[in-house]
Amino acid sequence: MSQTSSNNKRIAKNTLLLYFRMFVMAVIGLFTSRVILQTLGVEDFGIYNVVGGIVAMMGILNSSMSVSTQRYLTFELGKGEENFPQLHKTFCISFNIFVGLSLVFIFLAETVGLWFLNTQLVIPPERMTAANWVYQFSVISVVNSLMMNPYNAIIIAHEKMDVYAYLSIVEVVLKLGIVYLLTIVPFDRLITYGFLFLLLSLFITMLYRFYCIRHFKESKYHYVSDKQMYKELASYSGWNLFGSGAALFKGQGLNILLNMFFNPSVNAARGIAYQINTHITLFFTNFYTAVRPQITKYYAQNELDNMFKLVFRSSKMAFFLIFLVALPIVVEAPYIVELWLGQLPEYVVPFVRLIVVISAVDAMANPLMTTAHATGRIALYQSTVGTMVMMNIPVSYFLLSYYGCGPVVVFVVSLVISVICLFMRLWIVKRLVNFPVLRYIKEVFGSCLLVAALSLVVPLLLYLQMEVNFLSVCIVCLACLICSCGSVFFIGLTKTERTTVLDMIKKKVFHKNDTAGS
Repeated sequence: MSQTSSNNKRIAKNTLLLYFRMFVMAVIGLFTSRVILQTLGVEDFGIYNVVGGIVAMMGILNSSMSVSTQRYLTFELGKGEENFPQLHKTFCISFNIFVGLSLVFIFLAETVGLWFLNTQLVIPPERMTAANWVYQFSVISVVNSLMMNPYNAIIIAHEKMDVYAYLSIVEVVLKLGIVYLLTIVPFDRLITYGFLFLLLSLFITMLYRFYCIRHFKESKYHYVSDKQMYKELASYSGWNLFGSGAALFKGQGLNILLNMFFNPSVNAARGIAYQINTHITLFFTNFYTAVRPQITKYYAQNELDNMFKLVFRSSKMAFFLIFLVALPIVVEAPYIVELWLGQLPEYVVPFVRLIVVISAVDAMANPLMTTAHATGRIALYQSTVGTMVMMNIPVSYFLLSYYGCGPVVVFVVSLVISVICLFMRLWIVKRLVNFPVLRYIKEVFGSCLLVAALSLVVPLLLYLQMEVNFLSVCIVCLACLICSCGSVFFIGLTKTERTTVLDMIKKKVFHKNDTAGS
């Protein structure tokens, strides 16, 4: 019980640190997004998104190996200090694999990716030179990101979220500097934007590496040869590669589909919608980053009951954290987007609403994914869920090509498939660790649906009845906050969870009163 309490406090502390990081990043990010859109223009902003999307699509090697590295480092740490030699070996082998993956990525990027950029995408001829420069900068950035991943993974495995938060804040402040430079440079702004972001990524990698080498002795690299471990990591990473490839194939594949059937302005609308979604989902990702190592460590220590409880709580909290922030934005999206950007690009509002709902469903499912990854047996998980995720592309292509549907349909398809994938994940973790599926459906999925439905009633009625102006938007947003907080507290939380929240509030209040009195 003492160890569990300590773990919960560590999760709470790390979550607060990451929320501090999120707040700074959100404030600066929202400002920079508006300036970048105005500085680059809709067309160049759309080109940057679709060109960067090609590199991201090929950067699945990065994503798959990153998850593998974090899982194995966290698992070895969970076994205790006596396991240091194995931990050090795991880090060094992971680094070697990242070097190999970087070479593979460069080959693919400079052959298949370059061909696709210059022959298949719809880019105005006069902007092709700029698009190629941005592409090359993006390729180097991905390679740099690959080499940073082992150091990033070891920081998260050690749960040093303060370092992770502070370095992220340094990065976002420097991005603010890039935005300023972008407004004064006399050169092509799209090319300058890509180049400055490349320099920033190189600098941040240097900071991560310096900190890890100084504080974590297992991150001091030396060459290691262990065929069995290479084989184990390669197998795990291979299945991760399939799953990550499916996710990026879906995300960037849909981006390319939109470009093929419509024009760069639709890609720009998608890019804007995803930027809004990124800031909303930070409320979830910060919490999840703090929780994820604990799920893996519980499995490493064979504490399955504690792991199940943490998965239940984190699934609900992930959904609620997104929902509390997203509800007013979803309801008042037209006014908020226009206020933020100074304009209301076509399709941004429906894109935002659908993408946020998809993110909430996926957030609820992510702790289930971590449970599957913790076991190390991910072949079934990745093959079934990954295949279903990839169905987004053929289904969307069919609807766009044969029925002439509008661009919104691709996100409707994505939402339906996300819900199907949630239930597929439940079936898989049931097979892997005898997960209590029916209890999860009742206490997590059912609870989240009920909270969402009840929270919507009053704000939606107000939105439909009131004339749109600043005062009405404030009233609707306040109603969203009151209704969602009330629904989460009285319906979403269990009696034990409500008692815990009230006790925490009382302690904070009494502590402040005692401090003031003394």
